Amino acid sequence: MRTAKGAGRAIGLLFLVQMTLSYLVNFAWMGKIFATPGFLVNAAEHPTLMGLCAVLGVALGALGVAVAILAFPVFRSYSHAWALWFFALAVAGFSLVVVENINLMSMLSLSQAYAKASDVERQLFQPLRGAVAASRNWAHFLELVIAGSNLVVFYAGQLRFRLIPRVLAAFGVAAALSQMAAVGMPLFGHAVVFPMLAPLGLCQLTLSIWLLTKGWPAEGPQAPASAGQG
Repeated sequence: MRTAKGAGRAIGLLFLVQMTLSYLVNFAWMGKIFATPGFLVNAAEHPTLMGLCAVLGVALGALGVAVAILAFPVFRSYSHAWALWFFALAVAGFSLVVVENINLMSMLSLSQAYAKASDVERQLFQPLRGAVAASRNWAHFLELVIAGSNLVVFYAGQLRFRLIPRVLAAFGVAAALSQMAAVGMPLFGHAVVFPMLAPLGLCQLTLSIWLLTKGWPAEGPQAPASAGQG
């Protein structure tokens, strides 16, 4: 499998791009939109930023599918079902990303209508504010849960097939489960536990550096069991 090393390095690069853009979109830029007094006022003042966040958000989802496509032939050489599961979860996550960003643009449209409304008419926007924000937020949280499950399959596959050091792969599984638990809290009426996201960020950065440096082993599944340890 001469393409495995190149595929691993490409995935490492995509993960670095994904982490950088995710921080910019979800924290640096969207933080301006959701800051006090909230998106109903702020979004109309930043239409270009909202559009950029939506486009980059969809691009981030597409990067997840790109990772699955690159990993598919490598995983398939070990387990066809595993490769299909990883690809299917990536596509499911991308679908939710598209829904999330459609709702994000709906938030912009509502904010623009609010900016043009009279003081009396603005009172009518409050119920819509919660409904539109909830549509975006629920799609966002569900997408993050799916993304976490996708990473569980990804790291578990690398652990099972010995593509990276087993300690890193096992830590990745645990970190992805921690992320799923953290972002799944709102589904049960609780706030996101942000410290539980830190292990996955650290693991993704470490994995990216590892893959960029060494890639995946070029040998196929018939290789000795120790091949994935170097």
